[in-house]
Amino acid sequence: MVDETTQALLGIMVAVIMLGMGASLTPRDFYLALKRPYGLLIGLFCQFGFMPFLGFLFVSILVVPDPIVIGILLMACMPGGTTSNIFTYFSKGNLSLSLLMTVTSTVTGIVLIPVILLLYASTLDIEIPAREFIPTLVVLIVPVLLGMGLRKLNANIGAVMEFTGSILGVLFIILIAATWVPANWQFLLDTQAAIYIAAIGLGIIGISLGYAFARLIRLHPRNARTVALETGIQNGPLAIAIIVFTFPPDQQQAIMAVPALYSLFIVIVSTGVTLFFRRANTAAEQKLPDSLL
Repeated sequence: MVDETTQALLGIMVAVIMLGMGASLTPRDFYLALKRPYGLLIGLFCQFGFMPFLGFLFVSILVVPDPIVIGILLMACMPGGTTSNIFTYFSKGNLSLSLLMTVTSTVTGIVLIPVILLLYASTLDIEIPAREFIPTLVVLIVPVLLGMGLRKLNANIGAVMEFTGSILGVLFIILIAATWVPANWQFLLDTQAAIYIAAIGLGIIGISLGYAFARLIRLHPRNARTVALETGIQNGPLAIAIIVFTFPPDQQQAIMAVPALYSLFIVIVSTGVTLFFRRANTAAEQKLPDSLL
């Protein structure tokens, strides 16, 4: 359960993160991307195809209670976040593609997240109030649009907001570690291994699937790394915000278990993957093709 003070702080941080995400792009970026939509379509397929299905496999194989099932599916259906952009940069990936994939999946997620959740919930015969997520998603899109407006109005202000949003994305995870984890320490000790498997496996398997698929369709190595990270690194802060603002307090703790653990472990997983990508990187891979893909 999250107290009112932490809830307000989480809301502010998520809003600033989304503002920074929007400030990283301009309408022209979308125009150029739509001229070559291949990369964005691949990203949407991975994020809203591979990941939700992976979440479905976890809840079908692992024996976990319904609140945990909801948390796993919700986390698996999230779009990319600013964390993926940070690790794409350090992995020497295609940062422009990463940013476009993140924002595009966030915007399209307003429709796709409730639809996919309702589809899998009906298959599993569990009740998820997916339609109630829409107002929260719509509200959180407003900062993205404001960020784009700020970038268009003043590039310097946009750059500052972009940097601030990226930093807060990391601080958000630190806040979860410093507040939610100690407050729920006994709950975490009593948490079954299956929940940890799902929380850690979503990131590891998601990144692996994204990379394998990207290499299968012969993407440039830098773009393959980008697709991999965008696929496996989901927007944990957004998932936690949806839970806090949608579900009653007595249900939040269990539903939030996987998103909170995922947010903590994905940093460790992504750091390891980044180190691997950097070692595998060659001088030839640094030269990007003329198009995004």
